[in-house]
Amino acid sequence: MISASIKAPVTRVITPLCRSLLSVGVTANLLSAIGGLGSSISAIAFFSHGNYFWGMIVTLFFILFDLLDGTLARMSDSGGSKWGALLDSTLDRISDAAVLGSIIFFLMKTHDRLVPVLLVALVAGGLVSYIKARAEGLGIECNGGLAERTDRLIIIFLALGLAGIGVSYALAIGVWVLAVASVYTVCERLLIVYRATMSL
Repeated sequence: MISASIKAPVTRVITPLCRSLLSVGVTANLLSAIGGLGSSISAIAFFSHGNYFWGMIVTLFFILFDLLDGTLARMSDSGGSKWGALLDSTLDRISDAAVLGSIIFFLMKTHDRLVPVLLVALVAGGLVSYIKARAEGLGIECNGGLAERTDRLIIIFLALGLAGIGVSYALAIGVWVLAVASVYTVCERLLIVYRATMSL
């Protein structure tokens, strides 16, 4: 939803930067590795200790590399590769798990009641991506849905940022919205695949 509306303007902004990176030999796979590993390490370092605000800033910085690698791959002479696509997708899953997993780890110390909700969000977010990948393996296009990865990241990082500056219930509201939106998107994508298979 959100990601679809911002994709075009963001691409226009980052295209000149990607062109400059290509000119100095930076590859899409290198950006994927920096973004995926950097965001995972920073999420674990900050969120597992309850440092939400600075964790949000540093982790988001590395996640923004994900905006660049796809455009860089499309602009390169090779046009991207299957290995690059797999690497990017795998690192995205690791990064997402590191963000939510680190928050869960911190909240478990105080037996916070948000832990089960975060677990639902973590599993459902993984399923959103899995259903799309599995559907494409079956030759079925499965895009869209209420909360794609970009949407889910916006929700959780907004909640973390607000919680980090002391806004009451910001994390709780964000986590609940994330969980509900992720589960809803799982159902949406299952329905997309079901309808496609029934029309064959």
